[in-house]
Amino acid sequence: MHAYLLSMPIKAIKQLHYLTLAQFLLKWLLVALLVGICVGAASALFLITLDWCTNYREANIKIIWLLPIAGFLIGTSYHYYGKSVVRGNNQIIDEYHKPEKIIPFKMAPLVLLGTLGTHLFGGSAGREGTAVQIGAAISDQLSRFIDLKSLDRKILLIMGISAGFAAVFGTPLAGAIFALEVLIIGRLRFEALIPSILVAIIADIACKYFGGTHTHYIVTNIPDMSLINVGLACIAGICFGIVARLFSKGTHFWSSQFKKIKYPPLRPVLGGLIIAIIVFLMGTTRYIGLGVPVIIESFTEQGLPYDFILKLLFTTFTLGAGFKGGEVTPLFYVGATLGNVLVWILPLPIDLLAAMGFVAVFSGATNTPIACTLMGIELFGIETGQYIAIACFISFIFSGHSGIYSSQIIGSSKHPIFDIEKGKLLSNIVNFRKDNS
Repeated sequence: MHAYLLSMPIKAIKQLHYLTLAQFLLKWLLVALLVGICVGAASALFLITLDWCTNYREANIKIIWLLPIAGFLIGTSYHYYGKSVVRGNNQIIDEYHKPEKIIPFKMAPLVLLGTLGTHLFGGSAGREGTAVQIGAAISDQLSRFIDLKSLDRKILLIMGISAGFAAVFGTPLAGAIFALEVLIIGRLRFEALIPSILVAIIADIACKYFGGTHTHYIVTNIPDMSLINVGLACIAGICFGIVARLFSKGTHFWSSQFKKIKYPPLRPVLGGLIIAIIVFLMGTTRYIGLGVPVIIESFTEQGLPYDFILKLLFTTFTLGAGFKGGEVTPLFYVGATLGNVLVWILPLPIDLLAAMGFVAVFSGATNTPIACTLMGIELFGIETGQYIAIACFISFIFSGHSGIYSSQIIGSSKHPIFDIEKGKLLSNIVNFRKDNS
């Protein structure tokens, strides 16, 4: 083949080059149409039913006493029918790095029903995990019908993640980059960039077409950037990164504690009972479900100083117990309410700080600062971009190498000091001193 190409005139080689690229684009555009429409439609169904579950729970709050029963049903379904998909997002990331077998389609209905049950009966969880798993489960089914190379199948998985994320949040650019960025800390897979962007945009369009709706946020008070404001944004980013680290550690802590219960279906039963009792004693539903009303409120009104801590505890406990959903919307809640509190010590507008926290805590917990910066711009406008970027990248650094996805691979260390956590204390101190001598 190479000898044939060398014998061709330069002009003919250029024509062949463009023809190959056109074929590549057409191929992935067709795949993006199929995956994007299917995932967008599924995401719309998910969003519509999730809204219904939330509204019904808030109108019938006593239903929370059924959370232990819902937990038992969720735990039983995964224990007996869903062992092959129980690891959720981490399983998708593992399958990308070490492809073994096609993700079973049952991941989609199991996580959908599990998430709806969690929200209907009063658990604290999000929706990103559900959307990503539905997207990956749908996109990977094409591997059964199309003869794909290993790289092409990896691109399919990325497209599923991208489509699910973009559709459920209405942020196609962020969804496209999130799918590329979440797999390996510090590295992007550019070979999947075009398919990821195409499918994200198509899935977002399809979701809206089929009735999916998204929350709109308004940030109007944006001061001109100055050296002082750069410093203030850095301080905010540090706070967001530390809290993101706490969220990640909390999820892993509660998960390890509940694993001490040998029979998995009993884990969400105990967790659900504890949550129901605490909510009853507190007399408020402020910290369960998605918490979108509190997120919106944090942009305009001074909230409670402990909102972000309680939401962090409720969510990490819920997910650690084995309930289904995601972490991202609760991370939005934690970040926005933390930003709301920081207005006490940082002279920046409350809506800007809430917006910065909204995406920056998410950035630190998922190790996806580029995607989170784009999400902030898509949600809050380009005028917030500089503040959002500083907060997201500083949070990314200060959250360390911990994250809510334990299967993430470290492609590029954030800083040599973080390798200490991996048992490389002495060698890294020596290398660090050499590099900076």
